[in-house]
Amino acid sequence: MNEIFKTRKQQLTEQYETLILRKNSPEPYSNGIFERYRYPVITADHVPLHWRYDLNPTTNPCLMERIGVNGTFNAGAIKWNGKYLLMARVEGYDRKSFFAIAESPNGVDNFRFWNEPVTIPETENPDTNVYDMRLTAHEDGWIYGIFCSERKDPAADDLSAAVAAAGIVRTMDLHVWERLPDLKSAGQQRNVALHPEFVNGQYALYTRPQDGFIDAGKGGGIGWALIDDITCAEVSEETIINFRHYHTIKEVKNGEGPHPIKTAKGWLHLAHGVRACAAGLRYVLYLYLTDLTDPTKTIAEPAGYFMAPHGDERIGDVSNVLFSNGWIADNDGTVFIYYASSDTRMHVAVSSVDRLLDYCLNTPPDGLRSAASVEEVKALIEKNKPFI
Repeated sequence: MNEIFKTRKQQLTEQYETLILRKNSPEPYSNGIFERYRYPVITADHVPLHWRYDLNPTTNPCLMERIGVNGTFNAGAIKWNGKYLLMARVEGYDRKSFFAIAESPNGVDNFRFWNEPVTIPETENPDTNVYDMRLTAHEDGWIYGIFCSERKDPAADDLSAAVAAAGIVRTMDLHVWERLPDLKSAGQQRNVALHPEFVNGQYALYTRPQDGFIDAGKGGGIGWALIDDITCAEVSEETIINFRHYHTIKEVKNGEGPHPIKTAKGWLHLAHGVRACAAGLRYVLYLYLTDLTDPTKTIAEPAGYFMAPHGDERIGDVSNVLFSNGWIADNDGTVFIYYASSDTRMHVAVSSVDRLLDYCLNTPPDGLRSAASVEEVKALIEKNKPFI
């Protein structure tokens, strides 16, 4: 083993372990609804060295990186055997994405990837790219993963034209995955999540119907569809349950994030909304609450966004973007909200079921007009007069 190799390996190993073992802490400022944590929980640098480097000094004497990782983001989340697991989208320098699971003992730091990436079986029509896994432990006993499967549009000459479908896998142990047929739908599907319980004896999906990526703004919002058989899932009827509106945070498009959390006051939903601005498309996160017995019925939806890009979160491959498809609610009511910034890295914010319900039920809804916003501010000012 030459000295260059030996020195570089020692440096890389020390830097990697220092990153993995770094303690995370809440940022000093909080709006009372949640606490952001200071450091990202997963970055490209968290990917194991033996995935990126040929560690054989004979075949790689200068210890060069052989397989580069561009970003780790848009992770599904699940609590498993007392550990906090993120199933991240790992994007290589080659632009292809794959899934890998990182595990933490406490949910906020010390995330370490499992020894190998996840193997997702292919269908007869192989995926060109896979990404944005949503994990659901369903009451039928399986853990399901629904992700975006993308292939080139065979009918288009444009090399950027894609056909997107919802890929479906399931597992009992998070190691061996069974691939089920892709969701059949009249149009393309992205951002599909599985409701964790049966509804009238059927599987329920949150969908985002669209004709294509370029025409995403023509979609109607977050849809709801009931499926008889998840092993050959087909959408026969879609009902929009969360609509887009002009001049709001979800004017261009919106989509369900992870599956909703069941609470005593309703199903708590985390979703993303997209609007156009001078810097391009701006992705933010918002919450809404639906009825326990009828998940299609909205009980409350606060105005505006719940979280938006903040500070360095605005910087990355796709700037000005927050995206979440994973959160974990602990038995004590603590909620770990895992979100990606600018399609580059993963972060965590911590709240509680009680605080999120308080936020949903006591924050004014969007009046859809400037005059209505003024009236809400004046009403709060009037309410606060005895306390100023």
